[in-house]
Amino acid sequence: MDTKELESKIESYYSEAASIGKQSSFPKEMIETVKMAIHLLDEGKLRTAEKTENGWIANEWVKKAILLYFKIKKMKVIESGDLKFFDKIPLKKWEGSEGVRVVPHAVVRKGAFISPGAILMPSYVNIGAFVGSGTLVDTWATVGSCAQVGKNVHLSGGVGLGGVLEPLQATPVIIEDDVFVGSRCIVVEGAIIEQGAVLGAGVTITASTKIIDVTGDEEKIYKGRVPANSVVIPGTVQKKFSSGTYGVPVALIIGKRKESTDKKTSLNDVLRDFEVSV
Repeated sequence: MDTKELESKIESYYSEAASIGKQSSFPKEMIETVKMAIHLLDEGKLRTAEKTENGWIANEWVKKAILLYFKIKKMKVIESGDLKFFDKIPLKKWEGSEGVRVVPHAVVRKGAFISPGAILMPSYVNIGAFVGSGTLVDTWATVGSCAQVGKNVHLSGGVGLGGVLEPLQATPVIIEDDVFVGSRCIVVEGAIIEQGAVLGAGVTITASTKIIDVTGDEEKIYKGRVPANSVVIPGTVQKKFSSGTYGVPVALIIGKRKESTDKKTSLNDVLRDFEVSV
């Protein structure tokens, strides 16, 4: 079955699923089709979002396949060594041939793809997510459902990338190639961190967070995306409320990462020159 035919079938089953009712009534062909889509996601042959000439777009039909997967799967005990879980979605099982370093207790749900060359410290990657080659997902970092993480990215300890399955048209969190995300950063609501950007420790980026470029004579404000190679730290701006004036969190662009073929060198320069906490 080619991708176009698979898409057509998923769209059809999704529209029918609400009227079927009981889980036991789902037709066998529907179950097998949905499993095929999840298998392709699991192997990195399908993506929940992809970059086009017009920017990143969500593949709605792939997200529909994930939602159908939740419908067709039954709750059951899942065993992992001495550990037991009770859930619908199985965990990815590693054979050692995938080219991924998986440190106990890194957990990846089936339907997420981890590229060869990636390293998973004890962390969590949800269904529909994609992690590129050379990327480090550090301890207690969370890659939410459908989040897309590029190549040679560093997700530091405790980073939280939000997930999104609905609304279907919503683009997930995007972390492009060569991005550094400092400890305890939060990126949610479909925010895009463009290639080469550096987020210092504790930065929060949402769809509505003001991202203020303070490097020029006048500030420039972005929302929902951090421009390529930007160096970002947490900040505050004063805002009046009925009971007084308070500091509201923002993200401040304080500089630019140098274009360099040696990304590690340029990152070290940024962290030193701008005294960015990581």
